[in-house]
Parts: sequence; C-alpha cells; structure tokens
Amino acid sequence: METIQSKASQGRVSDAPSGHWVYRVLPRWLWPYAQLARWDRPIGWQLLLWPCWWSAAMAASAYARPDDPLLSLLPQLSTLVLFLLGAIAMRGAGCTYNDLVDEDIDAKVERTRSRPLPSGQVSRRQAWVFLLIQAFIGFAVLLQFNSFAIGLGICSLLVVAIYPFMKRITNWPQLVLGFAFSWGALMGWADEFADLDGPATLLYIGSILWVIGYDTIYAHQDKEDDAIVGVRSTARLFGENTKPWLAGLYAGALMCFAVAFAAAQVPVVALAGLIAAGAHMARQIMTLDIDDPDQCLRLFKSNNQVGWLIFAGLIGGAVWVAVKPLL
Repeated sequence: METIQSKASQGRVSDAPSGHWVYRVLPRWLWPYAQLARWDRPIGWQLLLWPCWWSAAMAASAYARPDDPLLSLLPQLSTLVLFLLGAIAMRGAGCTYNDLVDEDIDAKVERTRSRPLPSGQVSRRQAWVFLLIQAFIGFAVLLQFNSFAIGLGICSLLVVAIYPFMKRITNWPQLVLGFAFSWGALMGWADEFADLDGPATLLYIGSILWVIGYDTIYAHQDKEDDAIVGVRSTARLFGENTKPWLAGLYAGALMCFAVAFAAAQVPVVALAGLIAAGAHMARQIMTLDIDDPDQCLRLFKSNNQVGWLIFAGLIGGAVWVAVKPLL
C-alpha cells in the first residue's frame, strides 16, 4: 500500500514503511489511531524501552557474588514485559500529544504533513480520547511497580508535557527529549531497590547524551523545512560540526555507562557490550551524511542495535558470574 496520506485520500504516512502490518491487518478506520501512536514506526518505543531494560538488568546483576544463582542475577521476565507494555503505551500517548501540539507545524513540513491530524484523517477530540486511553494503559502498567517507582514514573509526566514546546524556544529540544526518553534508566533501578543511587543517575545521564546524539541525526531530515517554519534543533545548531558533536556525545554516553556499571559492581564482562556499542556508534559518525535524509533515518533506526548490544552485555555478564565457578 504505497499511497501517501493527504487530505484527499487515506494511506500511510510518508516515513512509515510500505507493506507494514498496520496497513495489512487493521481495518482502515483504525489506521489514523495506529499512526498517532506510531505503531507503524516501532523504533520510537524500542528506543524508549532500552534504558528501562538496561536499568533492570544492571540492578539485577549489581553487587553480584560468585555464589549467586543465575536467576537472581537476571531481570525478571515479568518486569521486562511490563516495561515493554509501558514503553509502547506511553510512547504512543506521547506521540499523540506531540501531534496535537504540533498540528500547525506538521502541516508545513513535508515529512509530517501526512500525519493524521494535519491530513484531516482524525479530529482533535478523537485524538485526545485516544491519548487518554493510552495514558490509562500506561498508568495501569505503572501501578504494578513499588510505590517509589510509581511516584518516580508520575514525575516524568512534567518533562513529557513540556517537550513539544521546546522546539519553539530553544536550540536544545533534544536535551529535553533526552530527559523524557531516558527516564527508564531510573525506573529499573527504582523497581529493584525502591531508591535512586549513583549507578542509576549515571546511566540516566549517559542515556540523555545518547538520545541527544541519535535524535540530532534524526532531526537532520527536516532541517530545511525547520528553518522555514522556525523550528529549532541541535541539527540546525550543530550544522556542519555535527560529527564532532556526535563524537563527544556518544563518548560521554559510553563513559557514563562504564562508570555506572563499575559503581554498581556489575560483572566486568558487561563492558563487552559497551565496546561493541561504541564501535557501532563510531560507524554511525564515520558514515553519516547530514544532507542525505534517507541515510539519516537509517542511522537513527540503527540505534536499536546499540540498545541490544548494551543489554546483551549486561545479560552476558550475569551469565558469566553464574557459569564461571563451573569452568
């Protein structure tokens, strides 16, 4: 289904892949809601999920001892599933809210004018109702955690509420996005220990730097339209100096992650994941062409692999502690 959505016809949004299951499986009346929640573009909830899973894995293997059983060093499957459901629900709610706030801007930008609100496929009232449904699901997930984590999760709503307005008033909206998208780095630790400690804070700071980096790459897709409509971004701020900035941001992220792992005394094998992630980040920087929107999107999406590498390192470290005495 190749038709790009407009006021004249229903179809897919311009940056969604053709042939996606949303358009093959769902009835047409559900398409606008799936598009509001970005079900046809899962990279957003995937990137939101990774700090949650990293934090849960780091907390589970923190202060590991050689005689600890393997299952005690791994994050609980139920916890990972809760974070997965919460990431999908809250990313959808956040995107719906962002589209409501940015409807006027989206109508002026080539990549976003096919979204449901500017293309007239859904009303603002319908979008608000859908937002509340998703937020309710996210809140139901949050209630499964301890009281400290519940309060911490509620605090994130302030950052989510102000983010869409930041592109109008600052060149650093990606920083505020980092505050929101990295919140899970605090949540996994809070669920395990009902507290916040140095390792979680360092993981959070590192994740913020990572988010600024990958979202700067993403923002280069729209920099020409953004300049016309007055939208600010780190892509426009960094300009031709984007690669040195990315090198600093990604290096800072990796250093924060490494110090967080050391402070939590997670098994040293976890560093292998950071080394692999660092190689991936370096490749992003070396190959980046800021004037190629398609490549910017591909590199942005490839950060899902960074998430897997770091998570795999943490899981591998936990497994190593359990199997090492057997060798």
